[in-house]
Amino acid sequence: MKDLPRITVEIWSDISCPWCYIGKARFARTLAAFPQRSQVDVIHRSFELDPGLSHTAATTSPEHAQKYGMTPAQARAAEENLAALAREEGLAYAVEGRDHGNTFDLHRLLHLAGAHGRRDELLDALYAANFATESSVYDAARQAALAIGVGLDADEVQAVLADPTAYADDVRAEEADAAALGITGVPFFVVDRTYGISGAQPTEVFSEALMRSWTDKAPKLTALGDSADGACGPDGACELPGSGPAAA
Repeated sequence: MKDLPRITVEIWSDISCPWCYIGKARFARTLAAFPQRSQVDVIHRSFELDPGLSHTAATTSPEHAQKYGMTPAQARAAEENLAALAREEGLAYAVEGRDHGNTFDLHRLLHLAGAHGRRDELLDALYAANFATESSVYDAARQAALAIGVGLDADEVQAVLADPTAYADDVRAEEADAAALGITGVPFFVVDRTYGISGAQPTEVFSEALMRSWTDKAPKLTALGDSADGACGPDGACELPGSGPAAA
C-alpha cells in the first residue's frame, strides 16, 4: 500500500503579535478536528513585525500604541477586544502591564528549539509569557529561563544568546522566504505552497484549506469495466446474474 499523502502547513508569525497568539490556537483547534491530522506537518517560520525596535530597551504598551497613532483609550479598548477573543480560545491575556521590544533574539532561540524538536513548545511558552503575564519577555534572563523551561540545554541557550550570529542566517532566510511569497503581515498560513491564509481566521477557513489540500492529494481511482456488474451496494442490495437487484 502506498503511503498516505502529507500536507505541509507553514506559519509565519511574530511573538509580539496578538493575532498570531490567537491564530495559533484557532489553527490548533482546527487541526485537532481534522480527520487526517496525523498526515499534517506544521512548520513555524520567523517574521519580525518591527525589526527596528531596540534590542536593549522595551517600550510599554501605551508608548507602543502612541507610535501607531492610538490614544490610550483606543489602545485600552483594542486590548480588551483582543483579550475577549483570546479567552474564547482558552488563552490568558493581560490587558495591562505588557511591553514591546525587538523579537530577533526570540526567533533565534526558536531555531535552537527547532533543532531539538521543541519549537512549538517554546513558541507557546513565549506567547504565554508575552501576553498572559506582566513579566517582560525581552529580558535575556527571562528568555533563557523560558527556553530552559521547555527542555533546552542551559549551556546551549546561553551560548546562542551570547552570540548574535547564532541562527541569525536561519531567521533571515525565513523572512526572505516570506518576502518572496508576498507576505507582509502575520499570522500567515501557507498550505502546501498552494493556499495562503492571512490573519487569525475562523476555524472554518483553516478547515477548508486543509480539506482542499487533502482532496488535491488524495489517491484517485480510475474505474474499469461496467460498474453495475457484480457489485453490492452500501444498502445491502446485490446485483445477481440475469436478474435485478436482490437483498444480500
